[in-house]
Amino acid sequence: MAPRRPKGAGAFPKPVESPVPSRPDPDALYAALDLGTNSCRMLIAQPKGGGFHVVDSFSKSVQLGTGLERTGRLSRASMARTVQALRICQQKLKRNKVQRMRLVTTEACRRARNARDFIRQVQRETGLALEIIQPEEEARLAVISCAPLVSVKTEQLLVVDIGGGSTELVWIDLSSVPRQDRPAAIMRLHAGFHPPESPFPAAKVVDWISVPLGVATLRDQFSDVEDDSARFALMSWFFEENLANFAPYKDEQLREGFQIVGTSGTVTTVAASHLGLKRYDRTKVDGLRMTSDQIDKVIRGYLDLGPAGRRRDPRIGEDRQALIMSGSAILQALLRVWPTDRLSVADRGLREGLLYAQMSADGVLEGGVV
Repeated sequence: MAPRRPKGAGAFPKPVESPVPSRPDPDALYAALDLGTNSCRMLIAQPKGGGFHVVDSFSKSVQLGTGLERTGRLSRASMARTVQALRICQQKLKRNKVQRMRLVTTEACRRARNARDFIRQVQRETGLALEIIQPEEEARLAVISCAPLVSVKTEQLLVVDIGGGSTELVWIDLSSVPRQDRPAAIMRLHAGFHPPESPFPAAKVVDWISVPLGVATLRDQFSDVEDDSARFALMSWFFEENLANFAPYKDEQLREGFQIVGTSGTVTTVAASHLGLKRYDRTKVDGLRMTSDQIDKVIRGYLDLGPAGRRRDPRIGEDRQALIMSGSAILQALLRVWPTDRLSVADRGLREGLLYAQMSADGVLEGGVV
């Protein structure tokens, strides 16, 4: 199960435009749905300035990828759970009269032999047309969602998106971009990792990789190991082995001007644990910077709790206690490979990237991002 890259740089289907495209109503609503290996999540939002205002949202654990590692297929129970969740999404889209939307699915449907049958079932039973996106586009959307968190002092940026079925890493060189333009240069990657020539200063994608190991698939690889600490160590080293072909892997990086941004439920849960939150608060987590020592302390605390203690922890809970350890193993491997003083926490990801990309392409965001 080797990490995958596209055969051609920026090889995406080109959108078909009408002969006379009309400017969208600035009050129009946009929707983005992300059906992953574990969760179904949707945002409905309205453009506002250089960003957007969320009007409605949905998030539910559907565990679509349960059993996929063993059978290569989506199970009937997983598909039934997911269709029920998608019915709720369809009702929200209809109630809000949303016309502009992208509804995507990722690793589980990329790998499942019966994915096309499932997508036809979803269309038949909910009216929603799901689109399977490829790893490069998934990575690109995660990157642009994090653009507002990029420091103007950042010259080398690593964005990490730890999903349920895969983990995307993108290394970006911003050293030739003027400081004040760096977040906007990241946003312009909505046109592709290798966009056409532009008068604007460009962010250079040095390398990217999609490792087919996320919190669910990595956990399933070592489900036969009973000892909690041994399983964690094996998962971390196994994930690191899968980074060997990533270009910056062996290079020693200067800490000055280097930023890692992590986007995932793992990263936000670790941040909530570090802050000691009794109830999750996005405003305190999104944009938080954690030191590697603080992250290590939280992960050691998870290991000390053990499975039973993690189930009782309100920040983790019954559903995520096993997943948080596979996600923490990935996070620990990354900090071991690229020692850094701080990691920026992003409570954002594919949905936000989908919204930014749609709105940027339509020209409804202020600030000149094109």
